[in-house]
Amino acid sequence: MSNVDVRLVLRSTRVITPDGTRAASVAVAAGKIEAVLPYDAEVPPGARLEDFGDDVLLPGLVDTHVHVNDPGRSEWEGFWTATRAAAAGGITTLLDMPLNSLPPTTTVANLAAKQEVARSKAHIDVGFWGGAIPSNVKDLRPLYDAGVFGFKCFLSPSGVEEFPELDQEQLARSMAEIAGFGGLLIVHAEDPNHLAAAPQEPGPTYANFLASRPRDAENTAIEGLIAHARRLDARVHVLHLSSSDALPLIAAARREGVKISVESCPHFLTLTAEEVPDGATEFKCCPPIREAENQDALWDGLADGTIDCIVSDHSPCTSDLKTPDFASAWGGISSLQLGLPAIWTEARKRGHTLQDVVRWMSAAPAQLAGLAHKGAIEAGRDADFAVLAPDQTFTVDPTELHHRNQVTAYAGKTLHGVVRSTWLRGERIVENGTLTEPTGRLLERNN
Repeated sequence: MSNVDVRLVLRSTRVITPDGTRAASVAVAAGKIEAVLPYDAEVPPGARLEDFGDDVLLPGLVDTHVHVNDPGRSEWEGFWTATRAAAAGGITTLLDMPLNSLPPTTTVANLAAKQEVARSKAHIDVGFWGGAIPSNVKDLRPLYDAGVFGFKCFLSPSGVEEFPELDQEQLARSMAEIAGFGGLLIVHAEDPNHLAAAPQEPGPTYANFLASRPRDAENTAIEGLIAHARRLDARVHVLHLSSSDALPLIAAARREGVKISVESCPHFLTLTAEEVPDGATEFKCCPPIREAENQDALWDGLADGTIDCIVSDHSPCTSDLKTPDFASAWGGISSLQLGLPAIWTEARKRGHTLQDVVRWMSAAPAQLAGLAHKGAIEAGRDADFAVLAPDQTFTVDPTELHHRNQVTAYAGKTLHGVVRSTWLRGERIVENGTLTEPTGRLLERNN
């Protein structure tokens, strides 16, 4: 270690590293982790020591599924508010989804428009997914060259007319184009035919909404996605898996060598259909929150490695769009600030450790996106950290959340795990809920 460069040492009795959790001192120089040292290592001359005692030092979380909606629908969410909420929740990097903003991120010019809006507002590091829609196959390679991390598509209607879904022929065409340059296709996998056969009845009853998004819609879409990926030797990723029935399909495909990965979300892993009150459309999302036995199987999929990562799918809207009618209300869960404590609360009940949570919410999403400098506390990585008091509890008060519209399915829940501080490239950006001015950077693939 070069003592000349080190200006900061972070110390904790519990530091989560790729080699395990241990007492350690982490030396930081020029925004990077210089070394992970023994706990009682001598602090270099001129360096500042931050001793967190028994609070846990985690790598900053990486959330690869966030709908910021800015520009165009910034009254739903914006880069200023979304990245503040993320930072307060221990997230130091997010990737923004290509839809719900106007324009959507489907051309290089549209990407540039979004980057311009985000540049001065980002409290954490922000990257961008591109979109694959029926009309933009010619735009996919230019978007990739411009730095998007991959491409999102829908197999059923997205809910916004400017981002139409792909049919099977269009899916194959886009997938072949993306595979040709080694890109990643991330997929909202619900089969439109199954959805059309299960139309939703209007009204406040959650059971009717759940019946309108059957598991078979996910299972069939994923089965088709696997077939295309196998034939085209393409790399694909299943977004927000809700149906545990699809897990054997995914595991079998991997054994055959299909390049498929999968994520799930805090709401599928911590909330259940049985607890959703009538009219409580803050719980509405697509695919939906399913039954408790389905949730148990999703946790089994995490434990055995079939599910790679946990990301938020933070999909906010204005409160007026959350009408009491499950058929007409906007679908989306706002949870950006709460993902870490929500998952930790449930994980600890099920015998998992914070080491597991870090793998699911930091290391694996970073690997998915190719962010080799994020997602772990080890030499050479960005000095991005969250400091967590894992045994402290709090009750969720929507008025204390930083995302733009204080609507959340977690209101009133008592959760374990309080984020004491968040650090971005060696600078503290959150301390006890108070945020600094934005210092985040815009990320491009391979930078």
